[in-house]
Amino acid sequence: MKLLLIDDHPLVLEGMATILQDQPDMEIIGQASSGEQALAIMQKNTPDIVVLDLRLRDESGMDILRRLRKPYPRCRFIFLTSFYEEAEVRQALNEKVDGYILKESLAEEIILGIRLVSKGRTYIDPVVMQNLMSDKQQVPLQQLTPREKEVLGALALGMSNRDIATYLYITEYTVKRHVSNILAKLNLPDRTQAALYAVKMGMVQGKKVK
Repeated sequence: MKLLLIDDHPLVLEGMATILQDQPDMEIIGQASSGEQALAIMQKNTPDIVVLDLRLRDESGMDILRRLRKPYPRCRFIFLTSFYEEAEVRQALNEKVDGYILKESLAEEIILGIRLVSKGRTYIDPVVMQNLMSDKQQVPLQQLTPREKEVLGALALGMSNRDIATYLYITEYTVKRHVSNILAKLNLPDRTQAALYAVKMGMVQGKKVK
């Protein structure tokens, strides 16, 4: 996969390049310190994944993401940042970012996250997820209907839509609709994150959620 790195700290760029350049499935096609530089690189060689900081000196990583995504819709974007304030994380998820990784992560975790994103998955750093799923995040769970809670519990068990339909005696279409509602109400990007949330909340077979 081809990678473009965006950060306005030279040491960070150098460190990232050192981590990734020896990976046989990764090629760094460029390094940029601004959105303008990144766009110039992408016009010559389109990357598969852009890894960018959330906060640059004079720019917002969120603005850069919006600017680059429109002309390059097939490119995937990962925020690699030191910040994980809830508001910023949720804004990133609303922008459909493909990955959110903390700079303090181990090299192996960063590499794993990039590889998962390259396969079409959404990767959210476990520390960020833990912060989002802290006790204060139990309130949104109350927004779910009893049936949606049953579906969410089934997701925690790793069930497919077909399995859930059979388990709850409903159609697969109804399951898909419930899953869509669950993701919207809990502000989660996909069913994998919903399953992680459900496990965190104790929503597994034999346990009840109040």
